[in-house]
Amino acid sequence: MTSSTVTPDLLDALVRTAERDGVEKSVVGAVIADEGGKVLLLHRPADDYLGGLWEMPSGGVEPGESLIEALRREVAEETGLTVAEVGGYLGHFDYRSGSGRRTRQFNFVAVVTGQTIRLTEHDAHLWADEGRQGEVSSAVRTVLDTWRRQAV
Repeated sequence: MTSSTVTPDLLDALVRTAERDGVEKSVVGAVIADEGGKVLLLHRPADDYLGGLWEMPSGGVEPGESLIEALRREVAEETGLTVAEVGGYLGHFDYRSGSGRRTRQFNFVAVVTGQTIRLTEHDAHLWADEGRQGEVSSAVRTVLDTWRRQAV
C-alpha cells in the first residue's frame, strides 16, 4: 500500500469499488502529524464502541457528501482543527461497525490549521511519537506504517 495523490478520479474509483464490494457504510480517517512526526490520536471513552482504543480522527460519510468533504467535517467536529490540505491517500481497511454494517475506512494525510484541540466525542488526545503509535488497532498501525514510509 503506497500513498496516492488525491484526484477526483481516485475518489470516484474508491466509492465505486466500495459499492461493488458490498460496503454498507463509508468512514474517513485522517493522519495528522506535527513538524516532529508525532501523530494526533484520539482516545475512545471506555463506555463507547471499541472503548479505550486510541484512533485517528475519523467518522462516517453522510449521504451526498464526498470523502474529502466528510474528512474536513469530521476533523473539525472531533478536534476543532481545520483541514487546510489533503496530502495523499493511504489506503483503506474494512470492519464491522457497532451496528454490524460492513464498513470501509478510507485514510488520508491531512494538513491542518489551528492550535487548540477541542474534543467532542473522545476523552483524551495525544501527539504520539512512533513508540506510542503502536497503541492503536492493527489496521490503523498499517495505515501509520504506510504514512511513515511515504514521509521518508
